[in-house]
Amino acid sequence: MNTLLTEEERLLRSTVHGFAVRELAPRAAAYDESEAFPWDNVRGLGEMGLMGLTLSEQYGGAGASYAQLAIAIEEIAWGCAATSVIHLVHVSLAGDSIARFGSPELRSRLLPRMAIGELLGAFALTEPSSGSDAADMSTLAKRVEGGYLLNGVKTFITNGPEARMFVVFAATDKAKAARGVSAFVVHRDNPGLATNAQRGKLGMRASTTAEVVLTDCFVPDADRIGDEGDGFKIAMSVLDASRISVAAQAIGIGRAALDLALRHVRQRRTFGKPIADHQAVQFMIADMATRLDAARLLTRRAAQAKDAGLPYGRESAMAKVFASEAGSFACDRALQLFGGYGYFRESQVERLYRDVRVTEIYEGTSEVQRIVIARSILREAGDPPA
Repeated sequence: MNTLLTEEERLLRSTVHGFAVRELAPRAAAYDESEAFPWDNVRGLGEMGLMGLTLSEQYGGAGASYAQLAIAIEEIAWGCAATSVIHLVHVSLAGDSIARFGSPELRSRLLPRMAIGELLGAFALTEPSSGSDAADMSTLAKRVEGGYLLNGVKTFITNGPEARMFVVFAATDKAKAARGVSAFVVHRDNPGLATNAQRGKLGMRASTTAEVVLTDCFVPDADRIGDEGDGFKIAMSVLDASRISVAAQAIGIGRAALDLALRHVRQRRTFGKPIADHQAVQFMIADMATRLDAARLLTRRAAQAKDAGLPYGRESAMAKVFASEAGSFACDRALQLFGGYGYFRESQVERLYRDVRVTEIYEGTSEVQRIVIARSILREAGDPPA
């Protein structure tokens, strides 16, 4: 993979990996156990400029490409999967929504604070009755003088308990379905906004999640993102791009599992030799490494297509579905290689096994990705010959 990276990308990977080794990995197990929000990790990412990695230098960001973002996210996820979720949602969802679709005034007001991690963002799309069918929006935005009153409930919102601002999607015209959805910035201190922490997750336990309740929550016109009715298009466009980030995250988690497995199979001995010498073990290692490398190449292709301004929806869906399943495969095989030891927390692969599972669910399930891919291929193929 080194040969495919520029010198700048290799330096970025080395720098972020060093931070992951020193700061993230040593704290990951304790954060998983306590479910405490890792503010020290987030502050560290902010000090390194990673909380605004893809934001324009005009707003205090690093102006990095999506290919560079994928590299950074893989390394963060290698060190601490939960921290990578916090970072991913802040940068790829909340930050990207405002950077790409917000007014100049909104960008100037919010992005410099987001770039340094001072203003932590969240992305509020999912509702209790609508996950994959995101256009089925129950949250309503009623037009009033000077803005809107928002009423509704969002669920499974990453960063919800700690975020200072939320990108919220609500129906401004229910009769228009997807064309009647609009996007808004809602601040933590807006009257009418409340969050209820949702605990007891299988994995990503230090990445906090909340239900967001909006009760006659007033949002001024200046805090609408894009025009009325643009919300669904904004959400789908942002999710297309963030799937590249989720793919990179899954690769990082899978790579951490592979690294642990490699160390273990060299040390563990059976029948008088390291288990790494057994062919069955070697086959597992080969399959883990091959799938992760293929996933990384798919992810890089999608990122480079986005950076070049080319269509990338199908490519990002392919990267996300393949990488999430490759990461899950790697964690599953790593646990198998650890045997009974892998079933206990001390092995670390137990935590990775739990963490990686959600990558096949959030930001579009594997089933949704396959629908996106198939529809794109069928459209391209056109009608069959007569």
